[in-house]
Amino acid sequence: MTEQSNHTIGPADYAEPRCPLGGETYASAPASIPVPQRRIIEKMDEYMSRRDYAGAERHLLYWLEEAKLGADARGELMIRGELIGHFRKTGNREAALREVDAALALLKRMDFENSISAGTTYVNSATALSAFGEHERALSLFENARRIYESAPGTAAELLGGLYNNMALDLAALGRYAEAERLYDLAMEKMLRVPGGGLEAAITCLNRADLLEQAGGAETEARITALCEEAVRLLKETDAPKDGYYAFVLEKCAPALDHHGFFLDAEELRAESARIYAANNK
Repeated sequence: MTEQSNHTIGPADYAEPRCPLGGETYASAPASIPVPQRRIIEKMDEYMSRRDYAGAERHLLYWLEEAKLGADARGELMIRGELIGHFRKTGNREAALREVDAALALLKRMDFENSISAGTTYVNSATALSAFGEHERALSLFENARRIYESAPGTAAELLGGLYNNMALDLAALGRYAEAERLYDLAMEKMLRVPGGGLEAAITCLNRADLLEQAGGAETEARITALCEEAVRLLKETDAPKDGYYAFVLEKCAPALDHHGFFLDAEELRAESARIYAANNK
């Protein structure tokens, strides 16, 4: 969610970009004891499937200390990225911005500032900054991520789609509507190429509906209706697993549909989300 709107979300709200550090190196790395990144992420996903935010926070803070004690900079960077997203979702501005500063300082210390991993960190950090109203600083980090992602061969489509969608939200908050619209076009193109990407594409549709409402103009109401209808279709027909991740997306999309008058669809999404969470908590 962004501070600018209480019903707009981006992919980082529910699918934090993971930090692919395994294949990268940095100068003069000390001997370290690596934390189990995959296991940490799997356990984090398990907590989120039950909406157990307190458990997720305890989990991340425990492993952050382990990474620091073991001098595992790669693991620390991944965990700080997860903490940025966690504190943004729980509305803890002070903690989120503290983690942003720590993650950016760690990138510099590792000499990773132009890596794909840096792009992931920039997107995580910028999304949090934008959510807490620091749009100009966020835009600078989004621009850094865009430079890295677009210049690197083979950047994953989901990374580009997430970047474009969240950067567009920030540009919309700054009143730069035409630029935001172009980025939403790019986000849709990328997301629809990814298996299960219909969920992200649906969110882009709802973000665009919000953008049109902000910008105004001819045929706004008809375009907003069409975008909301497409979002509902994508959410219902997605090939994504009907798991906790899917439930989270449905829960976060429902208020946007309510806002634009799609009350029955919003209620149906909430009911399906509640059903999935209840099953996960058994």
